[in-house]
Amino acid sequence: MSKDTIFQDQQTVRDFQFTPKVAEVFDDMLDRSVPCYRQLIGMTSQLLKEFLKDGDRIYDLGCSTGTTMLELCRHLSPIDVHLIGVDNSPAMLKKASLKADVYAKKEQLQFIEGDILETKLRTTGAVLVNYTLQFIRPIERQNLLKKIYQALRPGGVLIVSEKVISADPLLNRTYINLYLEFKRSQGYSEIEIAKKREALENVLVPFSSAENMHIIKNAEFATVETFFQWFNFISYIAIK
Repeated sequence: MSKDTIFQDQQTVRDFQFTPKVAEVFDDMLDRSVPCYRQLIGMTSQLLKEFLKDGDRIYDLGCSTGTTMLELCRHLSPIDVHLIGVDNSPAMLKKASLKADVYAKKEQLQFIEGDILETKLRTTGAVLVNYTLQFIRPIERQNLLKKIYQALRPGGVLIVSEKVISADPLLNRTYINLYLEFKRSQGYSEIEIAKKREALENVLVPFSSAENMHIIKNAEFATVETFFQWFNFISYIAIK
């Protein structure tokens, strides 16, 4: 796994993009930037085992380098599922395909290059949208969730994970400070942290937890609940 030094090396801060250079270090970036990332995949697997059936499809929208999909292949066995990853970054998908080859999981995995807002979804048992909605224009998020709802079979589930803002200014500042401390504990310097925040400022637009719950419920899901929270990182499950 290549170490993330993107913002050590970058002299001029530009809006964050999923470039080939980012793809090369993205697995390390996730592990060091998203609290409890691996634990969340395990929890997601446990939940999916309760709802999936043999022959189900699972879509991972914004699948990046396929880490979650590969882990699900391992955790969900012996349930016979087909996982489909959708991402608009060719560099991310190239790395995902290479990893699938290395771990001999290619027969269970399919990768589609495309805009998740435009990609047609076939009938599915589960859809994952992890740390992806926050990169989509707010005005377009509701329509994506409605499309997902329509693709899910009855009893199918949606898993959404997002970085959020708090409606309370004190708590919001506290959560941000705790997250910055987490990043320092992962070896990121103050300069790297500041540069990445600047690069993401116009690209990542988080909602509050209440706003996320609202748009998921508004897509007509029968049940929507949080199942995980680490300060300003929250995961939701919605059941059709």
